[in-house]
Amino acid sequence: MSTVVANESPTSPTPPPKKRKPSQKRVRANSLAHYADQHTEAMGKIRSFLKSRSAYDVFPLSYRLVVLDAKLPVKQALNIMHTAGLVSCPVYDQKKWKFAGMLTLLDIIHLIQWYYLKSETFETAAADVETFRIESLRNIEKELKVPPPPLNHIHPTRPLFEACNQLLETHARRLPLIDYDSTSEMELIVSVLTQYRVLKFVANNCKEIASLNHSLRSLNIGTYVSPNATPEDPFYPLATATMDSTVFSVVHMFSERGISAVPILDENGIVVNLFETVDVIELIRSGSYTQLDLSVRSALALRSPEFTGAVTCTGSDSLGKLLEFLKTMRVHRVVVVEGDNVGTDGVSRKGRLVGMITLSDVLRYLVGKGDRNRELGLMSPMSPALRGPPSPLPAGNSLP
Repeated sequence: MSTVVANESPTSPTPPPKKRKPSQKRVRANSLAHYADQHTEAMGKIRSFLKSRSAYDVFPLSYRLVVLDAKLPVKQALNIMHTAGLVSCPVYDQKKWKFAGMLTLLDIIHLIQWYYLKSETFETAAADVETFRIESLRNIEKELKVPPPPLNHIHPTRPLFEACNQLLETHARRLPLIDYDSTSEMELIVSVLTQYRVLKFVANNCKEIASLNHSLRSLNIGTYVSPNATPEDPFYPLATATMDSTVFSVVHMFSERGISAVPILDENGIVVNLFETVDVIELIRSGSYTQLDLSVRSALALRSPEFTGAVTCTGSDSLGKLLEFLKTMRVHRVVVVEGDNVGTDGVSRKGRLVGMITLSDVLRYLVGKGDRNRELGLMSPMSPALRGPPSPLPAGNSLP
């Protein structure tokens, strides 16, 4: 009796293994890779847009331009700027027929600090400030060892992308558009490009901002409290003050660090307000500069009711939402605070200072001068919407 072994017949060869078809699955719409692809593509289109437009395209058909004579007294210049609602103005040298730099609020801060350090009384310093002329500010800057106002400028027809890069290179945060009349050999100031104008122009004309879904913190936009901060300086490298700090101590921070705003914190590190250079200038313009030894609390009480105060967000809020916000509200910085986090001690940290984001930080990222590794990596998607205020802020706002 023989035994038949199955499948050993020479007439029944073993069929070759079936080839698997390649996967037809798409990347999930809510996956990290999908968000990264959307973000990268949107950034490429925005940068192409900046390269295709001229610096002059940012301006409306009709606009106002205020130019100050270099020989004008500083006090008179401040009154002109206040009347026009400006925080900076180009300066012109009528002897040389040339652009002579920008007068900004930080220049006035340097002037105040210098006089208050060298004068015996506030009254003496105030009298000097009233008679000081714009053209003499250069000597003050040399004494204080601070950078002089930049003379950077650009022709109105140059690409906007090039203008943005120059904006980031100048500490004035403003870039005059200057033409040249070869017949008279005069420099002609056409207008002044600001970071806010550029960002609002992008927000209004680039629908791709809706795809900028990654969080501000993951993109490394802004300056944040260092993990190496010490109990003596818990918010390093950020400058901070309290309601009981003197105005002049904050003025010193402005001048020494070249900044224009300082978060005001309570004893728990919660952001309660923001003190800005414009607050100091308002004191000077109104004749209250003899009281710069008063407290921040007293100075803030003199603010106009229309003043916006601090605008806050959390680190998980998105770049796209911030740009959307700039369409409708003029802000120059956003304070980053804790959301609903609870510390290891079980105490809520909501509203505690985390960082600061300026328009320079946002523009630097848009033109590709930010953290490139983070930009190209897979970052966590944003929160669905920018959150409400971490705590009630006097005359303040949070991104919607």
